Amino acid sequence: MKVGILAGGVGSRLSEETTVRPKPMVEIGQMPILWHIMRYYYEFGFNEFVIALGYKGDYIKRWFWDHANLASDLTIRSAQGTVEAHGRAEEDWTVDLIETGETTNTGGRIKRLIPYMGDETFMMTWGDGVGAVDLEALLDFHKAHGKMATLTAVRPPARFGHLEIDGNQIIEFSEKPQAAEGWINGAFFVLEPGIADYIDGDDTLFEREPLQRLAAEGQLMAYHHEDFWACMDTLRDKVMLESLWQSEKAPWRIW
Repeated sequence: MKVGILAGGVGSRLSEETTVRPKPMVEIGQMPILWHIMRYYYEFGFNEFVIALGYKGDYIKRWFWDHANLASDLTIRSAQGTVEAHGRAEEDWTVDLIETGETTNTGGRIKRLIPYMGDETFMMTWGDGVGAVDLEALLDFHKAHGKMATLTAVRPPARFGHLEIDGNQIIEFSEKPQAAEGWINGAFFVLEPGIADYIDGDDTLFEREPLQRLAAEGQLMAYHHEDFWACMDTLRDKVMLESLWQSEKAPWRIW
């Protein structure tokens, strides 16, 4: 089963980083967040990835080229102008890098990737979010209900700290806990090939008309994920993820 990843957005809310690189290439622990996402899927046995490129897609292509070669031993014959790689990178995966247009919306990018998915059920996620999602349980849930699409519903991280107060006395303090109420779309989708029929074209935002129509037709199911999830939207998010990684307590680090 293949995993599609949308990695073509501009990432304007992280402009401190994305003026020179696409958001999925912003680094956590000296590796792009895109690598973290792929490595997480890889630990569950997924090793075929189809990545939708757009904004600064050449940057992503160069990174994968360099990663595949620089992780190997090399024999360089300067007179012949040849480079021969020996061994391989630690990750044994196949990656299709697909140009889907710089201004294409999320739905359009997904539709452009579907021909590469092998006409079977596939995973799909965004190139800026990590989580401790049980991907085996997610897939089992999708297969059991037999609908067109499953999205992973998550609790949004609280933006501010939480206080429990009795009169003037603080009886509980928690710094930015996971929100106790409400669910949001955490991506980590499982989709059927027929999803293409719900997407009109490049201008379609997947989070609007397609998901709204799927919900109205009873074809959209939610896999509830109560554990860690985070999206790297801002510099604050990046700093938080970096802090988790450096503390060696990153919930998505299962390798």
